[in-house]
Amino acid sequence: MKHSVPILCVSLALFASTVAARLPAPAPTPEAQAKAAEAAARTAWVGKTDSYKLCVAQDNVAAKYRASATAAGKTVPAATATPACTDPGPFVYVAAEPAKPLEASGAHSPATTAASPPSTAAPAATTNPTPKP
Repeated sequence: MKHSVPILCVSLALFASTVAARLPAPAPTPEAQAKAAEAAARTAWVGKTDSYKLCVAQDNVAAKYRASATAAGKTVPAATATPACTDPGPFVYVAAEPAKPLEASGAHSPATTAASPPSTAAPAATTNPTPKP
Protein backbone atom coordinates (compact mmCIF):
# COMPACT_ATOMS: atom_id res chain seq x y z
CA MET A 1 0.00 0.00 0.00
CA LYS A 2 2.87 2.38 0.77
CA HIS A 3 4.34 1.95 -2.70
CA SER A 4 1.05 2.23 -4.55
CA VAL A 5 0.32 5.83 -3.42
CA PRO A 6 3.41 7.41 -5.08
CA ILE A 7 2.86 5.34 -8.22
CA LEU A 8 -0.77 6.43 -8.28
CA CYS A 9 0.25 10.11 -7.88
CA VAL A 10 2.82 9.90 -10.67
CA SER A 11 0.41 8.16 -13.03
CA LEU A 12 -2.30 10.72 -12.21
CA ALA A 13 0.14 13.58 -12.93
CA LEU A 14 1.11 12.03 -16.28
CA PHE A 15 -2.54 11.53 -17.21
CA ALA A 16 -3.41 15.11 -16.23
CA SER A 17 -0.56 16.48 -18.35
CA THR A 18 -1.79 14.61 -21.41
CA VAL A 19 -5.36 15.80 -20.85
CA ALA A 20 -4.21 19.42 -20.50
CA ALA A 21 -2.37 19.34 -23.83
CA ARG A 22 -3.30 22.17 -26.17
CA LEU A 23 -5.82 21.50 -28.84
CA PRO A 24 -5.17 22.84 -32.31
CA ALA A 25 -6.67 26.22 -33.09
CA PRO A 26 -9.86 26.15 -35.12
CA ALA A 27 -9.64 27.06 -38.78
CA PRO A 28 -10.09 30.82 -39.27
CA THR A 29 -13.34 31.97 -40.83
CA PRO A 30 -13.31 34.13 -43.97
CA GLU A 31 -14.46 37.10 -41.86
CA ALA A 32 -11.55 36.60 -39.45
CA GLN A 33 -9.13 36.32 -42.36
CA ALA A 34 -10.49 39.55 -43.86
CA LYS A 35 -10.13 41.35 -40.51
CA ALA A 36 -6.57 40.07 -40.15
CA ALA A 37 -5.69 41.23 -43.67
CA GLU A 38 -7.13 44.69 -42.94
CA ALA A 39 -5.24 44.87 -39.64
CA ALA A 40 -2.00 43.93 -41.43
CA ALA A 41 -2.62 46.61 -44.07
CA ARG A 42 -3.34 49.22 -41.38
CA THR A 43 -0.17 48.25 -39.52
CA ALA A 44 1.89 48.63 -42.69
CA TRP A 45 0.29 52.04 -43.33
CA VAL A 46 1.06 53.17 -39.77
CA GLY A 47 4.70 52.14 -40.30
CA LYS A 48 4.87 54.18 -43.52
CA THR A 49 3.27 57.17 -41.79
CA ASP A 50 5.73 56.96 -38.91
CA SER A 51 8.64 56.78 -41.36
CA TYR A 52 7.31 59.87 -43.16
CA LYS A 53 7.00 61.83 -39.89
CA LEU A 54 10.53 60.81 -38.90
CA CYS A 55 11.87 61.88 -42.30
CA VAL A 56 10.19 65.30 -42.02
CA ALA A 57 11.51 65.77 -38.47
CA GLN A 58 15.05 64.87 -39.54
CA ASP A 59 14.85 67.33 -42.46
CA ASN A 60 13.68 70.09 -40.08
CA VAL A 61 16.52 69.40 -37.63
CA ALA A 62 19.08 69.39 -40.43
CA ALA A 63 17.72 72.68 -41.81
CA LYS A 64 17.83 74.35 -38.36
CA TYR A 65 21.38 73.07 -37.80
CA ARG A 66 22.53 74.46 -41.16
CA ALA A 67 20.87 77.80 -40.47
CA SER A 68 22.40 78.14 -37.00
CA ALA A 69 25.85 76.97 -38.18
CA THR A 70 25.94 79.46 -41.07
CA ALA A 71 24.71 82.24 -38.73
CA ALA A 72 27.60 81.44 -36.37
CA GLY A 73 30.07 81.63 -39.25
CA LYS A 74 30.96 77.93 -39.28
CA THR A 75 31.65 76.10 -42.51
CA VAL A 76 28.86 73.67 -43.23
CA PRO A 77 29.68 70.58 -45.31
CA ALA A 78 27.59 69.84 -48.37
CA ALA A 79 24.35 68.04 -47.67
CA THR A 80 24.17 64.36 -48.51
CA ALA A 81 21.65 63.62 -51.25
CA THR A 82 18.74 61.69 -49.79
CA PRO A 83 15.40 60.70 -51.31
CA ALA A 84 12.53 63.06 -50.67
CA CYS A 85 10.04 62.25 -47.93
CA THR A 86 6.94 60.67 -49.42
CA ASP A 87 3.59 61.06 -47.69
CA PRO A 88 1.64 57.75 -47.69
CA GLY A 89 -1.68 59.62 -47.63
CA PRO A 90 -4.81 58.52 -45.80
CA PHE A 91 -5.45 54.88 -45.04
CA VAL A 92 -7.42 53.13 -47.79
CA TYR A 93 -8.04 49.41 -47.65
CA VAL A 94 -9.15 47.48 -50.71
CA ALA A 95 -10.14 43.91 -49.94
CA ALA A 96 -8.58 41.28 -52.16
CA GLU A 97 -10.90 39.33 -54.41
CA PRO A 98 -11.44 35.80 -53.08
CA ALA A 99 -9.89 33.00 -55.10
CA LYS A 100 -12.17 31.31 -57.59
CA PRO A 101 -12.84 27.60 -57.23
CA LEU A 102 -11.04 25.38 -59.71
CA GLU A 103 -14.20 24.80 -61.75
CA ALA A 104 -14.72 28.52 -62.35
CA SER A 105 -11.09 29.35 -62.99
CA GLY A 106 -10.76 27.26 -66.15
CA ALA A 107 -8.18 24.92 -64.62
CA HIS A 108 -10.00 21.72 -65.57
CA SER A 109 -9.13 19.33 -68.35
CA PRO A 110 -9.53 20.37 -71.96
CA ALA A 111 -12.72 19.26 -73.72
CA THR A 112 -10.88 16.73 -75.92
CA THR A 113 -9.60 14.81 -72.92
CA ALA A 114 -12.97 14.81 -71.21
CA ALA A 115 -14.75 13.58 -74.37
CA SER A 116 -12.50 10.54 -74.84
CA PRO A 117 -12.06 8.49 -71.67
CA PRO A 118 -8.75 6.76 -71.05
CA SER A 119 -10.32 3.28 -70.95
CA THR A 120 -10.09 0.80 -73.81
CA ALA A 121 -12.30 -2.05 -75.03
CA ALA A 122 -9.45 -4.57 -74.70
CA PRO A 123 -9.62 -6.91 -71.71
CA ALA A 124 -7.16 -6.34 -68.90
CA ALA A 125 -5.59 -9.78 -69.46
CA THR A 126 -4.34 -8.74 -72.88
CA THR A 127 -3.06 -5.31 -71.87
CA ASN A 128 -1.34 -6.49 -68.67
CA PRO A 129 -0.40 -10.15 -69.00
CA THR A 130 0.99 -11.70 -65.87
CA PRO A 131 3.48 -14.58 -66.18
CA LYS A 132 2.29 -17.82 -64.65
CA PRO A 133 4.73 -19.57 -62.34
